[in-house]
Amino acid sequence: MRTMPSHGHRPPTALAMAPDAAAAVLTPDTLRLLGQVCELLPGPVLDDFATDPARSVLRRAEVLVTGWGCAPVDEEVLAEAPRLRAIVHTAGSVRGHVTQACWDRGIAVSSAATANALPVAEYTVAMILLAGKRVLERAARFRAVRQAEDWLNVPREVGNFGRTVGILSASLIGRRVIELLRPYDLRVLLHDPYVTPEEAAELGAQAVGIGELFARSDVVSVHTPLLPATRGLVSRNLIATMRPDAVLINTARGAVVDQDALTEAAVSGRVRVVLDVTEPEVLPPDHPLWTCDHALITPHLAGSQGNEWDRLADLAVAELGRWAAGIGFAHPVRPEHLARSA
Repeated sequence: MRTMPSHGHRPPTALAMAPDAAAAVLTPDTLRLLGQVCELLPGPVLDDFATDPARSVLRRAEVLVTGWGCAPVDEEVLAEAPRLRAIVHTAGSVRGHVTQACWDRGIAVSSAATANALPVAEYTVAMILLAGKRVLERAARFRAVRQAEDWLNVPREVGNFGRTVGILSASLIGRRVIELLRPYDLRVLLHDPYVTPEEAAELGAQAVGIGELFARSDVVSVHTPLLPATRGLVSRNLIATMRPDAVLINTARGAVVDQDALTEAAVSGRVRVVLDVTEPEVLPPDHPLWTCDHALITPHLAGSQGNEWDRLADLAVAELGRWAAGIGFAHPVRPEHLARSA
């Protein structure tokens, strides 16, 4: 049985997220662990801060444990929460609910983005390796013909030995992908304007310009957060420079990519695509990518799901325990970093 050490101070804490998110992420065991490091305030999970029961809870809360579906913690909410000093988020981005008013008050914020980065990175690495062996296409062909493949006549470009993988952005996920790729015989390129060549080398990658990344890579994996400056960053011109039969993997946000240009390249057979995100998030039923032989579309499943939610919950419990002990968060969110993070 998991236990948490007692540090004396157990800050009054409220849960603020959509009820279905709370039910998925906060198991009875997690709630027990939270109860060891904080005083869980009675009442419903707060998905609407404007109700009388919510206001009553907010008046006592020193900490909010938030999750998917949390309403914005704005000036009006903070006026009802005079004791609030910390927000511990059980998911990744805090942009949807941590407002400027929180930063102005000096509220400490933690996020489970580091924990959520791991399954996305694992998905990415799996897709890189499967794409190198052309597993999906060859499996479909095998299912159709139901005959042994002449493996001695497999083209030389099939396989993962010495392939070049381009990572677009040294985000938490991008860095984790580079780390997980280290055991493989791959060349890793990285484009990130905030990372020096020396820092890229320490990560295990070669720093290159974005044009060189797309022109040289057998696989380009997109890990850029969606910001005003990155909308449409993967442009028609960049897609046009990709090597024939190269693969583009996107686990970031669909709007980072010029989807019309990517669709044309995939439908023509010039490139292959693996998309866990699209723009819009679910493509129209008649969109040509649904029936494209060179496209794999998954339903935004790369992030934490199922038993992976326990990793998010464990990190949140540990962060709350550290804060209650006066140690400070191991995974703080800094307002000065928000301009270039998800």
